[in-house]
Amino acid sequence: MAPVRSSPDGSGPARRAGRAVGRALHLPFTGTARGIRRVTHAHGAGESGLGRLIELHAINGAGDVMITVALASTVFFSVPTDEARGRVALYLAITMAPFTLLAPVIGPLLDRLPHGRRAAMACAMLTRAVLAVTMSGAVATGGLELYPAALGVLVASKAYGVVRSAVVPRLLPAGFSLVKANSRVTLAGLLATGLAAPVGAALHTIGPAWPLYGACAIFVWGTFAAFQLPHKVDEAKGERRARLSTHEPHSKRPGLRTVSRPVLCGLLANAAMRVLSGFLIFFLAFLLREQPLGGQSAAVSLGIVGASAGIGNACGTAVGAWLRARAPEAIVASVLSATLVVTILAALVFSGPFMAVLAGTAGFCQALAKLSLDAMIQRDVPEAVRTSAFARSETLLQMAWVLGGGIGIALPLNGVLGMAVASVVVALGTAVALRGLLTTRHPRGSTKSSPAGV
Repeated sequence: MAPVRSSPDGSGPARRAGRAVGRALHLPFTGTARGIRRVTHAHGAGESGLGRLIELHAINGAGDVMITVALASTVFFSVPTDEARGRVALYLAITMAPFTLLAPVIGPLLDRLPHGRRAAMACAMLTRAVLAVTMSGAVATGGLELYPAALGVLVASKAYGVVRSAVVPRLLPAGFSLVKANSRVTLAGLLATGLAAPVGAALHTIGPAWPLYGACAIFVWGTFAAFQLPHKVDEAKGERRARLSTHEPHSKRPGLRTVSRPVLCGLLANAAMRVLSGFLIFFLAFLLREQPLGGQSAAVSLGIVGASAGIGNACGTAVGAWLRARAPEAIVASVLSATLVVTILAALVFSGPFMAVLAGTAGFCQALAKLSLDAMIQRDVPEAVRTSAFARSETLLQMAWVLGGGIGIALPLNGVLGMAVASVVVALGTAVALRGLLTTRHPRGSTKSSPAGV
């Protein structure tokens, strides 16, 4: 009997079966990758380059959360509460305090590098990859050498955030508002963070250094992905440094008051929300160790509150991409007022479960407030200096978060006192937001400058 031969084109039964098995093995990965690419490149984002920035920000979020998991297990969870407070205070002193001094320099420094934005983002990724490996040797012991490296990671992360904010306006697809673009970028980062967090926890079960190894691999990937952004990211045609001075239009002192009063008030209101965010992260982290939710462990309690904040932030971002409005000042005032009501209730009827409600509310309102600030900058700041304005405003918001974290670690673990302090912070932000709403000056005879969405 003659042997069975494959056809001349190599499509015999064995080869066909091999290709079928290969396709079956690759389908979960290639299918998922194609699905993600379709989502990130939808509505013209692929042609404009925004899709690649969305993917880069997802990589950034995944890498950052890996480092967060590694540091949290060393600085916070591995020691008793009193010692953990000392370690976190030391962490803030060695990392946050110098960052507070460096943060005002980051925006203006990057403002001078309009032709090297892709390189700046790649350097921020590569720096964190190297520092993750550096920290891997000290993460198990929590030695002092861990903290300078953590400071470097923090500075590089915030530098990336400043450049990313300045890059978004360069990659807007036709018909896209800046708010919608920022919503997509932010939502991608949040989703990547949620997916990478359990992976980091699983790696930690292998060893305390393994999440850092994972972070290194992710940031190396991000280094190459940064150079995949379009070349127009590095173009600076028509751009000028923003002269955001205090009173006079020709003043040499950089500030934020001559852009417009609504932008200034919106920025200060957002700063209050960032102070609240930093405060809640550190204050509740220690409070829930002593007073867990419903008899749960400290880790589970923190997970519930963290999940509430993350879900709230993601919902706020999604609502911001969907909601259409002509008055972002009204939205800022509304979300600050809503947050104030919840913080006051938390102070009056303090309870563990209510902390999850507060975290979710704060996350939701912070996301909407930030998107509304983006809309005001888009509306009131000339395009020629808009990227500079984004860089400087982002720096101020990061400094506000640092301030809130410092307050959270300094306060005694008294829930009512903590919520009272949070109420004062939000009340100040609400007052500023209402002032911005009452003094809004819309452009005369023009509808083009209205925000496309909030």
